[in-house]
Amino acid sequence: MEDLIFIHSHLFILKFKTRLFFLLYIFTLSTYHCCWGALVANYPWDGTEDKRRNYYACPDDDTFRFMASVYSHSHHNMSLSKEFPGGITNGAYPIYGGMQDWNYIHAGCFELTLEISENKWPNANELPTLWEYNKMSLLNLAASLVKTGIHGRIFSSDSGMPLPGSVTIKGINYTVKASRGFADYHRLLAPGERYEVMASMHGYKPKTTRISLEEAAMTLDFILDPEVTSKGSLRSINDCRCENKCGLEIFWRVHSEVYFILIVVSVFLCFLLKRKLKVNILNRRQLPKRSVQE
Repeated sequence: MEDLIFIHSHLFILKFKTRLFFLLYIFTLSTYHCCWGALVANYPWDGTEDKRRNYYACPDDDTFRFMASVYSHSHHNMSLSKEFPGGITNGAYPIYGGMQDWNYIHAGCFELTLEISENKWPNANELPTLWEYNKMSLLNLAASLVKTGIHGRIFSSDSGMPLPGSVTIKGINYTVKASRGFADYHRLLAPGERYEVMASMHGYKPKTTRISLEEAAMTLDFILDPEVTSKGSLRSINDCRCENKCGLEIFWRVHSEVYFILIVVSVFLCFLLKRKLKVNILNRRQLPKRSVQE
């Protein structure tokens, strides 16, 4: 029983560490591989309000379908699946709180869950075959990350400094954030469509442009102009007075979720340490006392 609790505790910590890692660093694409007795590329949503009675699309459904199809059609036989048309599916079964949906919602990362074997418990000698079947799929999926979508940086027109702004697409209720250091972003999009792209940053005027995205990726940089206040002075992100908030409050608002996770992990570690100390004390008390011989 104690071993089971110990394993669950480590899994809990690993889960929090993984999610903290995704919050601290910007990722564009990730995959999760498993053998659940199926052969399919699964994309969000996994958790739905109707318990998986109908197709439940996420805002970037077209892009996810494109990514899943890239993997499936590059696979040895995934696209030939009789259970899942084209070897892709929108949530094979309801899962709530899974990494696939969480990464898309909170970390700005597009994740696929790849069921890579119809045998739930493949033998060790089957691993080289599984690798050969999935190798090109992995390479083509990684290549699609570079070859599709839009990427670029966001700058300030007055100072030329990079701005950690946001990029949105008209008609898609999803926001991609630029990195804090270099203000670079990468927005995955299905090719062959027209998009209206907007870059925004608090204290700056948003800028919108229309593009026609072909098969190749497109570089799209934005230069934003500071807003002008009623007094005629320029507003910028470095001017805390325009928000009536100090820099410490802004910093806390940006990092509050990371701090919350750190606090939860710290409390949980303290709980485990306290429990381990109690177990050690009880074990020492139960040790047989040595008899003293005169």
